[in-house]
Amino acid sequence: MWKRLLANPLSWLLAVVVAAGLAFGGYWFQPWKLFTDDVVDEALPQVQTAATGTPAPDPAAPGTDSPGSTASGSAPASPSPAGNQLLASGEFVTHEHETSGTAEVVQLADGRRQLVFRDFATSNGPDLRVWLSDQPVLDGRDGWFVFDDGQWAELDRLKGNRGDQVYEIPADVDLTSLTSVSIWCKRFSVSFGAAELAA
Repeated sequence: MWKRLLANPLSWLLAVVVAAGLAFGGYWFQPWKLFTDDVVDEALPQVQTAATGTPAPDPAAPGTDSPGSTASGSAPASPSPAGNQLLASGEFVTHEHETSGTAEVVQLADGRRQLVFRDFATSNGPDLRVWLSDQPVLDGRDGWFVFDDGQWAELDRLKGNRGDQVYEIPADVDLTSLTSVSIWCKRFSVSFGAAELAA
């Protein structure tokens, strides 16, 4: 076989071009990610609502069936006024790939802000980023390509396509104008899924 290739330079050149094309296509599209998951399980901040100062209910905690209820009839604990505050939240909607979970903007007691994903799930893919954007979240194909049309801030690469995760929001990011989050495939300029962040 090699003798035939060496005897015919055109065949050899064609073989090199095909091999290079396959290598580039594999790198660019990363098709194996369709069959793998990157699972993240980070500790999420406890939050209380900004309006009332009351802790957000934790369904797993005993004695939280209704507001103010406690175990053994004891008085409810007073939340710290300097605790973490839930500033905005929204549910993910599906764009190019099925996406679900909740996105939250949390201000920590020390003043730092974080974007929190709870029960998050989407498809794996190449070059996925977490973007805050000023674009509205539109259902269906209309929402796939809008997030690079206006202002946006890239927080980080997506840590994993499944699980709870936290992203730091830089102090200079204006959350009054950037009111949505997109899982943005930077390589193909398309949103996998997005959430509107409402107070």
